[in-house]
Amino acid sequence: MNDAPRILLIDDDDALSAMVSEYLIARGLRVERSADGPSGLARLAAEPFDAVVLDVMMPGPDGFEVLQGIRRDSAVPVVMLTARGEDMDRIIGLEMGADDYLSKPFNPRELLARIKAVLRRSRGELTTDGEAKAPPLRFGRLEIDVDARVVRLDGEDRSLTGHQFALLLAMARSAGRALTRDEIMQRVRGEGLEAFDRSIDVHVSRIRAAIEDDPKNPRRIITLRGVGYLFAKAQA
Repeated sequence: MNDAPRILLIDDDDALSAMVSEYLIARGLRVERSADGPSGLARLAAEPFDAVVLDVMMPGPDGFEVLQGIRRDSAVPVVMLTARGEDMDRIIGLEMGADDYLSKPFNPRELLARIKAVLRRSRGELTTDGEAKAPPLRFGRLEIDVDARVVRLDGEDRSLTGHQFALLLAMARSAGRALTRDEIMQRVRGEGLEAFDRSIDVHVSRIRAAIEDDPKNPRRIITLRGVGYLFAKAQA
């Protein structure tokens, strides 16, 4: 039985898809290809995949619309590809639930690294905080079930992507301590950030929407201007 991660690549660029598939397969992944959004969604509904690589610029439903369809039914990790390279497109994708984002043209090696990173996060294999298997963390009404990778508020599950869960867990494990954006991402990804990366702010916004009573006036994840974030130890 082949236990290699199974990846769905949704991209209408046949030449690029063939090249990327060949590269990923040669490095131990199983890759299936869909040339448009509807066929990709149909494959996801019918078969299990460990991650999705999704192009933004496609005819018919674009990548953002396909991502919406994925997130209605699944928390599968999604890495988005785009030729645009505009910061706003990247932010929109992350706000809609993408786990990572890569601009075309890209190095296939970087795509492989990003796929492996989202797979590690979805499986709970965090890089610097030790094993993910641990008793739940409790902060007042908020519970972070590390083993099940589930967040609950007042006993009700709250929806987070794998990357958002990893970010929340990294901050919660340092509750009461101010963390810079670089420190948070180091704990999650095990690698440095570019000098300026707004993606963490987008993810934090999504996390707040899931766990804060009033996301515009957060009491659990506090912004420290010029520093980063602080996860509050004492929570209602």
